[in-house]
Amino acid sequence: MKKFFTSESVTAGHPDKICDRVSDAILDAYLRLDRNSRVACECCATENFMLIMGEITSSAKVDVEKIAREVIKKTGYNSDELGFNAETVQIICKINRQSSDIALGVDNSVETKAGNSDEYDKIGAGDQGLMFGYATKETEEYMPLALTLSHKLCAKLQEVREDGTLPYLRPDGKGQVTVEYEGSKPVRVEAVVLSSQHDDSVSTEKLRKDLKKHVIDKVIPETLVDVNTKFYINPTGRFEIGGPAGDSGLTGRKIIVDTYGGKCPHGGGSFSGKDPTKVDRSATYMARYIAKNIVASGLADECQIQVSYAIGVARPLSIAVNTFGTGKLSDNEIADIVVKEFDLRPAAIIEKLDLKKPVYFDTASYGHFGRENFTWEKTDAVETLKKYLR
Repeated sequence: MKKFFTSESVTAGHPDKICDRVSDAILDAYLRLDRNSRVACECCATENFMLIMGEITSSAKVDVEKIAREVIKKTGYNSDELGFNAETVQIICKINRQSSDIALGVDNSVETKAGNSDEYDKIGAGDQGLMFGYATKETEEYMPLALTLSHKLCAKLQEVREDGTLPYLRPDGKGQVTVEYEGSKPVRVEAVVLSSQHDDSVSTEKLRKDLKKHVIDKVIPETLVDVNTKFYINPTGRFEIGGPAGDSGLTGRKIIVDTYGGKCPHGGGSFSGKDPTKVDRSATYMARYIAKNIVASGLADECQIQVSYAIGVARPLSIAVNTFGTGKLSDNEIADIVVKEFDLRPAAIIEKLDLKKPVYFDTASYGHFGRENFTWEKTDAVETLKKYLR
């Protein structure tokens, strides 16, 4: 049966992504000096203005405004002409300490209060909530094809701007790919949408020709393109005003871009600017790790994990598995395996995935999943899981 699925991505210069990048750069700066920092940092931005706010408890002293300016400059906003300039942008910081009520639950879990001496029970979840992880065999990254291609389009936009191939491009941009499936197998690309901010000196005709040649043709495999594939390149024609000058930005507003492009549900919590005691982030990373290892081991061709928590409680309230009919065992049996083989308490997750390191800035652009340089992308549990196939 023929069906279509679409995902989108955005460049590092998108206004929401600028805010994500600043939030995660600040988090990394605190973790670099104090591994036990508690950080919940958010930003919002508009024309030549940024507000940095949140709750941070740490022994480290960090120049938050300096970090923000460095990130804005690195992203490409270094001219007043862009309406957002690292040198002149007004930055206001409103940061308080973490709520003592939250700290009480995180530092002294329900299990600890009940007299449990297990070291992994000491840290309770930083909030209630539900988190999802997902993996599929349809790409080598174990990610949905439409999202993988969308990320690659946007990353390529940044590359050709920064290396001088297309020097007239500006930092803001978006990509979107629609994939056609026959059953569960991706067979072709139905449509590509690509928009990039640009200088006023370039014509729309040249822009479209260059983006097709230097971005789309370099990213979309020829085997997935046919005469019926549609290309929409800067559909409105001009895109000179962009970034925070064109549309306000906010940390955590691109959560579907950050995860699975809509192929998997999202619990609702965003990631950027949050330290790993926040299960919104750490448990979502662990759920991805588990789902990817399940698929890589051959237990299923597609896997979705849901886990839920209560604030101040270390152990998850529920774990659910959905393999969409592709599992070699029943979903309930695989869920039992997850409970047996993986520790989903926050302290155990932090240790397993080494989440107190300053690794988060790199997650803030082009997705938190599907790139091998993150610990939650390892497939080191495959051999352990394969035994259940026997």
